[in-house]
Amino acid sequence: MPIVLNDAFDPGPCHNRRMDFLISEVDDNGVATLTINDPDKRNAINLQMCDEIVETMEFLENKGEAKAVVVTGAPPAFCAGADLGDLLAARERDNIHDIYRGFLRIAHSPLPTIAAVNGAAVGAGMNMALACDVIIAAERAKFDSRFLQIGIHPGGGHTWRLRHKTSDQAVRAMVLFGEILDGQRAAEIGLAWKCVPDDQLMATCMEMATRAASFPAKLTRATKAAMLELPKIDTSPDSVEHEVVPQVQSMNSPEFQELVTKLQGTISSKG
Repeated sequence: MPIVLNDAFDPGPCHNRRMDFLISEVDDNGVATLTINDPDKRNAINLQMCDEIVETMEFLENKGEAKAVVVTGAPPAFCAGADLGDLLAARERDNIHDIYRGFLRIAHSPLPTIAAVNGAAVGAGMNMALACDVIIAAERAKFDSRFLQIGIHPGGGHTWRLRHKTSDQAVRAMVLFGEILDGQRAAEIGLAWKCVPDDQLMATCMEMATRAASFPAKLTRATKAAMLELPKIDTSPDSVEHEVVPQVQSMNSPEFQELVTKLQGTISSKG
């Protein structure tokens, strides 16, 4: 039975958290699994779900023990896009950005994030996957832009995010021509980092996330922050300057100092 958390509850290093549309679990390694949980609607994004994602990410980053995050969907889909009723409701109150808040919160997280795409990722559901640092696709995964097919312009930075992971031609093929990709094809064009058999998806993602969680947490966050600023870097000298300050700071960390001490001890013993 999942533990329901509130602000006064300290869950320790391992916990479950169940909300109406989101389930989060953090294991002993510090890997959080976020499962979008509205299978009857194929996990379509609604406004409450966005609120739950924002709240959960805030908790994981600031109060929980999470060091890496895996995002997936309750079978059989990953995420079938935005709930059209809530999309229209957001537009009618002149705040269409509300429907984007969930995946944008993941996109801007200081934690390493992996999308475990276990089924269809459609429209805004593709945005949910694209918001993650790395996409791992099951063979049964389907990537379907589908904005134009339902008579709506792409939103939420869809074309920008897709182009940053793939290419200009891939964006045009998927958005303008309605090409739908399975997991293998997504990996071939760089939309997914890799495609794995369906029954190996979560194990593959958890292995990667556990490795990320094993690195010093402050260092990982600083590196992720620097990566989020990369689009602003235009020249080779700027790229060097961009990394100088955080690299020097990392050299003062206990982890690096300990490594240096060990290496010096090894060299002394050999001398």
